[in-house]
Amino acid sequence: MKCLCTQQETNELKVEGDVSADPIWCNRCNCNLDIEEIPIEFDLKLELMKWIEKYGEWVDWDSDGIVPNGVKLEEAHNKEGLKLAEKVQKELEGRYNVSYSPSTFAKEY
Repeated sequence: MKCLCTQQETNELKVEGDVSADPIWCNRCNCNLDIEEIPIEFDLKLELMKWIEKYGEWVDWDSDGIVPNGVKLEEAHNKEGLKLAEKVQKELEGRYNVSYSPSTFAKEY
């Protein structure tokens, strides 16, 4: 897979949530990869996109803080993200190394 920013091949991927981004990233240069380019099953792509849509439910965007129960919401999001990263790794076994980068926003407050 080629990174969009460097046009170099990478086999190091990570699953990570962020606002307005696809959930798969290059783990070398941190460029956001187009999920359509990732060679995984369509159903797993859907799971990842549903997961990323929930990113930031624990953030109070108006105050740049966290909502009540925000730490638990973030923890649940991270548990689901880890499971998804494991599914991605299983599908890409032998071709790509996949890691998971959890959100730490709520824990910082």
